[in-house]
Amino acid sequence: MTRRPALGLWMCTALVVGSMVGSGVFLLPASLSPYGGISILGWLVSAGGAMCLALVMARLGALVPRVGGPYAFAREGFGDFVGFWVAWAYWISLLTANAALAVATVSYATVFWPGLGDSPAAGAIAALVVLWGLVLVNVRGVRTAGQVQLVTTVLKLLPLAAVGTIGFLYFQGGHFRPFNPSGGSPVAAVTATVTLTLWAFMGLEAATVPAADVRDPVRTIPRATILGTVIAAVIFIVSTSAVMGIIAPADLAVSTAPFADAAGSIWGDGGRLVIGAGATIACFGALNGWMLLSGQLPRAAALDGLLPAAFGRLGPRGTPWFGLVFAGAVATILIAMNYSRGLVQAFTFLILLSTLSTLLAYVFASATGLLFALRERLASPGTKAPVGRMAVSTLAFGFSFWAIAGAGPETVFWGFLLLVAGVPVFVLMRVRSSRAETGQRINRGRLPPAR
Repeated sequence: MTRRPALGLWMCTALVVGSMVGSGVFLLPASLSPYGGISILGWLVSAGGAMCLALVMARLGALVPRVGGPYAFAREGFGDFVGFWVAWAYWISLLTANAALAVATVSYATVFWPGLGDSPAAGAIAALVVLWGLVLVNVRGVRTAGQVQLVTTVLKLLPLAAVGTIGFLYFQGGHFRPFNPSGGSPVAAVTATVTLTLWAFMGLEAATVPAADVRDPVRTIPRATILGTVIAAVIFIVSTSAVMGIIAPADLAVSTAPFADAAGSIWGDGGRLVIGAGATIACFGALNGWMLLSGQLPRAAALDGLLPAAFGRLGPRGTPWFGLVFAGAVATILIAMNYSRGLVQAFTFLILLSTLSTLLAYVFASATGLLFALRERLASPGTKAPVGRMAVSTLAFGFSFWAIAGAGPETVFWGFLLLVAGVPVFVLMRVRSSRAETGQRINRGRLPPAR
């Protein structure tokens, strides 16, 4: 009996929103406080770039509705080697993000259990419990993971919506004057805020990755991608603006929990606890979304012969259990590194590489969108639709390239070395594929002629 795809429009939309709304949005108001009101322009630029990327992903999701998302797009447009590079980079991004989100979930949970923050060992154990709990959820089935994602997305949006609406009753416009307190030029200030706010939009491509488990992917994936990005953008801009208007800039700059502090100034300690719960759920839901993708992406590459076959096999419940367990094991190692003295900086740097790796996937996805639009234009010179798609893809490419440059020379340098480190894996898989093809040709030659 054919297995019915488990993810519909709302689960896919929840996957997109849940993957983006993680720990970052709860900390961004403090990071943006040195830039004041001009940071809102940075948000708008980031939202515009994210929408261009979402439109590109939506179009490619309809044209190439296959498992792997950005990897499948890059392979379709530029062949196996570029596809492998994107898969390798994006996979590294997912693995490091899993470790970071598990740690962040426990970090926010210290609002309720301060002992987790007092003991590094207790915190590490709690992070591993969260991590492996979600590995088991995803091994149980894609539908189970989708249901968890839908519930956690709704729960974590409620506190953000509360601060972003009721919070405006306590809004003080004077907190946004001067408009650009950074002391630099407006262009420099906007560029800096775009670099910060872009972190919040990572994950907009989430619905394109598990395409084989999506009902009617040609229609569902584009709708979920665009709808999820719009919802997240509105939440980000409105809620952070409210927090910046509630808390004085000097206090906001030193706040370690800006949303909780804003809620505390409105509702007291009870409000602080509610927002703490929302932040914990936000990290938990984001980890669930990234964990789901951590099994689907290597599965797609394995089915194409670019990663070992074990990653492509499905368990009894129809899930890529080996890839999920592997992702959990790598994240466990990274968590151990994070809680070991002297290795915290290495862990933090891996998170920067995670962002850079995701941007590489965005660059090639945008280039693939441009390639397809150019082909469509050449095939039908009189049509106008490809022109708009060419413009959107060009903007998405330029935005992604600009963001990579903003990551800094050191991160780009090490990120390039990380990509080159994947080349031997590609060569090994090519050799195995060649041997298999040679064996098949030999076997075919030994078969008796057909009668």
